[in-house]
Amino acid sequence: MPELPEVEVIRRDLEREVVGKKIKGVDVDAMRSVRRHRMRKQFTGLLIGRKITGVERRGKYLVLKLDSGDVLVVHLGMSGQLLRARTSKEKQSKHTHVVITFTQGGQLRFVDPRTFGEMFVTTPEELENQVDELKHLGIDPLETAMSWEYFGQVVAQRHAKLKPMLMDQKVFAGIGNIYSDEILFTAGLRWDRMSDSLSAQEIRRLYRAVIETLQDAVKYRGSTLDDNGYLDLFGKPGDYREHHKVYAREGEACRRCRRPLVKQRVGGRSSFFCEACQV
Repeated sequence: MPELPEVEVIRRDLEREVVGKKIKGVDVDAMRSVRRHRMRKQFTGLLIGRKITGVERRGKYLVLKLDSGDVLVVHLGMSGQLLRARTSKEKQSKHTHVVITFTQGGQLRFVDPRTFGEMFVTTPEELENQVDELKHLGIDPLETAMSWEYFGQVVAQRHAKLKPMLMDQKVFAGIGNIYSDEILFTAGLRWDRMSDSLSAQEIRRLYRAVIETLQDAVKYRGSTLDDNGYLDLFGKPGDYREHHKVYAREGEACRRCRRPLVKQRVGGRSSFFCEACQV
């Protein structure tokens, strides 16, 4: 599933590519992708003739502002992609379910093989009622200015294992399985350390690791794994996988101590870490 860095890369691309453009037409191939609307026309009618005026990110959700006052919300789910086509003649991906065509030319295509993602139109006031997760969204590590002291208070007031805490959207918005492992390696902390057991020095290391890891991941345009599930707006893979220190590197040498990295299955998820470097 795309995490905060991947969604942020797409948000920045959308800001450059579609803001200011007017929607000429909308084609919906699969109603599951617009399932919050009863009929295709209910979805398309709210978009056709409207101009996109801005793009925001709420956790892992993309929110495209429309000149009508409504917002187009996009959630990529497990396998969703937003792809920009310069012309309508460009070949469509097999699982293209929604196509937005602009009056200025070009298209925005929503591709989703597993159809867990979705698009819908709502008002800013109704957004949190539509998506309950957004009512309780935690700190956005890229958007929220915070001191390490405040960060430490947030971490210390919980009695939770570090990896589940980092992935808890009510605590930190947008962090998932990949980046929680990368953050914890950078901080030198095991996934199962209790959050209220950290020293002040460990808090500072974790704080820096969160900020630096996510910023680097955005810089390298996200992580594309073997399934090519994530591609950027232009259909290109992200390069951050080449910089992964632990994720999906079981058995490979740790870049610090050269010992083999290990994988542990916890709660249905795989955690990758170094037994020597993380304590």
